[in-house]
This record gives sequence, structure tokens and C-alpha cells, in this order.
Amino acid sequence: MEGEVHAPMHLDGSQDGRPETDQPMLRLGLVGRGIQLSRTPAMHEAEAAAHGLRCRYVLLDSDAGAGDDLAAILDRAEADGFAGLNVTFPYKQAVMDHLDGVSEAAERIGAVNTVVFRDGGRFGHNTDFRGFSESVRRGLQSAAMDRVLLLGAGGAGAAVGFALADLGVNRLMIADTRPGAAAALAGAIGMPAEAVEDVPRAVGLADGIVNATPVGMAKLPGTPVSPALLQPRHWVADIVYFPLETELLKAARGTGCRVLSGAGMAVFQAVRAFELFTGRTADPDRMRQTFQRLAPPEGEQA
Repeated sequence: MEGEVHAPMHLDGSQDGRPETDQPMLRLGLVGRGIQLSRTPAMHEAEAAAHGLRCRYVLLDSDAGAGDDLAAILDRAEADGFAGLNVTFPYKQAVMDHLDGVSEAAERIGAVNTVVFRDGGRFGHNTDFRGFSESVRRGLQSAAMDRVLLLGAGGAGAAVGFALADLGVNRLMIADTRPGAAAALAGAIGMPAEAVEDVPRAVGLADGIVNATPVGMAKLPGTPVSPALLQPRHWVADIVYFPLETELLKAARGTGCRVLSGAGMAVFQAVRAFELFTGRTADPDRMRQTFQRLAPPEGEQA
């Protein structure tokens, strides 16, 4: 009966022996830190419903009780019958040590944001790469891409860096506050990437600027670069989407820059992840509508 203290509790809050219907539940989750404002659960649950699937998508937030033991989280999710997990900051690189295999793209990028449990194994993919590329193609058409400054060389930054190189950037300047991180990513990408330390100079040279750091998130407010350095000729993209209008994008818009929010990347990476989890073709427009339909959390601008 409900509330039975001896029934094992699972990650999604369900209990053994209590299926809501005879239809199997598609269990999914997002592993990360400070992710309570994520719109990913709603996108996946709504898309699953459109396909006639029952889906429960849970947040496994290390800032909200999930703990920092990534191996334990993966073990529990697999034991509980999850179909897969999305992975976000700060675990996109660390998760690779706990997988049985990774896709070619994930191996090249060195980061995983989607884990599929299949046939007794754990397989990692990177859908951020495709998500960012598609967002740029749709949202920054005809934007100058000769010289671009990428801020952040972590898991998300790696996916963005490879995507920018594939999009035809001629000079990709990478900056990161961690010693050696930018150089390591530049080395992995190869030409046209290079590590830079003088960020103000790089901003002056760049056509566009991409923030792939967590700075600007609701839990980490601020800007990764001084807004005073921005000029109307710049375009500015941010992969953060909660809040959707980060301080960086607000400053850039006020300066007259063309801007690209993190919404597109969030939607298109979710589209591919849903396909990997379910084997079904997702509808990007429908998932975008779900994303946009959600009421902005308090303090967030739509």
C-alpha cells in the first residue's frame, strides 16, 4: 500500500510492486549541479506523451540531495531500470570513466552529455555538439564567423569548440580560467583553434563571442567577460538558458549586438537525446514549443 516503509524507494520516487498502469514507464534523468530550473524534464515527458509513452524524468541534482558520488548515481539509475540519463555541469567529462563505450563524436570531443543503458551496458553520446551547431545555423544566419572567442573549455565548451570548427571558423580563440584547459582543448581540436590568455585583446579581434562557462546561471550570476568590451559589431551567444536572458546577453543586446540564447542548444540536444533514449524520431518544433510554453521561473526574463 502507499507509504509502505519496507518497499524500496527508487530514484524517480516510485516503489517496487506499484506500477501505475500495465504500460512500462520510461525512466530518464538529468545528473548535474544546480539544475532545479531545467526545462529538460518537461521537454522529454511531453515528447514521450506525444508518442504514446509514459515517461518520468527526474532531476538528480547534487545541490539538492543527490550527492556527489557519480558512480553511485549511475549504478542506482541502471539498477532502477532507467533507459538513460542526460549529464550536465560539472560531470560531462568525469562520466566517461564510468561507461562501457562512447560514440565517435563523444570520444572526439572528450565529453558525454547523454548516457544510454542498453543490453547491460552504458553507452555515452554527445548531443551538445549537434545542438549548438543547429542553433547557430538557425539563429545566426549570415553572421561573421572568421574569428570567434570561446569562453570555457569544459565539457560543454569542448562540444561548442568542435562545433565552431566544423561550422568553418577560421580562427577559434579559447580562454579558460583553469591553467592548461584552453590549451588542451585547442590541441584536441587542432587548427583553427588556439588558447588565449589576453581576453580583452581577443574580444577586440573577435567577430563573435560564445560563453560556454557556467557564469550567468541562476546559481552563479555575473558575466564571463566585461560588458564594456562589447561592441555593436559583435554577435554574442550563451549556452546558459536558466535564466534565458543572462547578464551577458542583456548587456550585449543593450550594446546593439546580435545575440543567441541557450534555448536552441537546449532544445536540439534534447531532440537527439530523446531519439537515443527511445529509438523514435522526435519533433523539434514540438519540443521547442514545450520549452517556450513553460512559464519563466521567478527572476527569469522570457
